[in-house]
Amino acid sequence: MTLWRVLSALALLAMGGIHLYLVFNGTGGILGVLFVLNAVGGLVLALAMLLFRGTLLVLASVLSLLFLGGTLLALVLALTVGLFGIRSSLDYDLATTTLVVESIGVVVLLVTTVLLARSRPVRV
Repeated sequence: MTLWRVLSALALLAMGGIHLYLVFNGTGGILGVLFVLNAVGGLVLALAMLLFRGTLLVLASVLSLLFLGGTLLALVLALTVGLFGIRSSLDYDLATTTLVVESIGVVVLLVTTVLLARSRPVRV
């Protein structure tokens, strides 16, 4: 279980790190602010995945899965139909890398969440 928690934290840190890199390399305006918030959220959730236990860990895992899945969905929307008036392309800096990292991260967090949920006793 520890391995999956560490992999989940690394996926969240990688996603946040990519967004922070993009801010420091030219992404500004409202998108830059959202990217900074994304990086902070990724750091907070990564720490939660490593430090929390019990029910809080399960909750952190579910929230992390939703967070990373939402970030991936936002990228896919920006690449296809546009999002908040912004249309992206795979030619942009780290777009392909972000797509791969976030896709792998969603799978890792899905496995982690399922394993954690299955290890918790069901209370009736």
